[in-house]
Amino acid sequence: MRTPKRKVEMWKRGRLGEKQLELGKYMEKPRKRYKQDWKAYNLAQTNELSLFMDTLIELIDSTITVRKPLFKNGRPFSNFKDMLFCCVMKIYFGKSFRRNNSYLALAKGKNYIDNIPDFTTVNNYYNDPALIPLFKHLIEQSGLPLKELEEQFVIDSSGFSTSLFDRWFDYRLKRNKNIRKWKKAHITSGAKTNIITAINVTEGYSADSPEFENLIRKTAQNYEMKEVSADAGYFARRNFEIVSSVGAIPYIMFRSNASGKARGSLVYKRMYEYFTKYKEDFLEHYHKRSNAESIHSAIKRKFGTHLYCKSEIGQINEILCLCLCHNICVLIQELFESNTILDFENCEKIIVRGYSSD
Repeated sequence: MRTPKRKVEMWKRGRLGEKQLELGKYMEKPRKRYKQDWKAYNLAQTNELSLFMDTLIELIDSTITVRKPLFKNGRPFSNFKDMLFCCVMKIYFGKSFRRNNSYLALAKGKNYIDNIPDFTTVNNYYNDPALIPLFKHLIEQSGLPLKELEEQFVIDSSGFSTSLFDRWFDYRLKRNKNIRKWKKAHITSGAKTNIITAINVTEGYSADSPEFENLIRKTAQNYEMKEVSADAGYFARRNFEIVSSVGAIPYIMFRSNASGKARGSLVYKRMYEYFTKYKEDFLEHYHKRSNAESIHSAIKRKFGTHLYCKSEIGQINEILCLCLCHNICVLIQELFESNTILDFENCEKIIVRGYSSD
């Protein structure tokens, strides 16, 4: 980007001419651009709907085995795999439970599901706490086709607003106030493909650091980790040790009041020395954490920032479905960009009780 001559002349005549000319040099620096394989991107976007349903049903069939219930009395079960499929597709289409039935007719016409369930049935399944571990399992296993591509990982959290409010008393203004409730999604993801590898959902006011160990160890079960980048919210000597224990290098940002004292953590001391002596190189690895912001932005721009379920269980399942939709879209993109084979045969299976047509 070139600076216009007329503007340069005005700066020369100004009282702060030298400083303005110095700033003009930065304006002339070429803007960093990232290459985009537009052919692969266009193919992924134009074929996403059909490939999304194909990938989702294959993922469910490969990772979840449904057994018959132990009892026969009572109301008959809905097809469990169909209900998981309908819950995820509701988030992908972005419509209400009632309007979602029209889109499910497309899936019924292509034999993805046996029957179109009533919208109240899908809503009831969202409020089932038994689905939380199943959706987490689907998210963790969905990224395995990209296992060979991911070695560097980032961790961060983001909030999702709800339609519910809390009341609290403002002592300064001496009156009651309403504040919107929100949920926080703690996510570990790959720095290259932006695939989500582990997730946990908490209340909006929950701290980030206590979720660190569980997310890192869940990711280490399925991936070979070499680097982990995180912001100062995860700054703790224990977190440095956790990353080192899984064979990765912790690039966790140090706080302004951090000291080089080991206090029992040799990994922390060495990373602090590395940070002080080779700060630019440290920051180059650390700033891969910016990919976490891209993931949160992609999820919210594509599938929305607001949670529509009013129950706590429904809100958690809704966030998990959002992240699962994101993962499947990433798989479709990598299918065209890196020719990744979407194979879920080696995924870990989980057994549930319910009705299945298989």
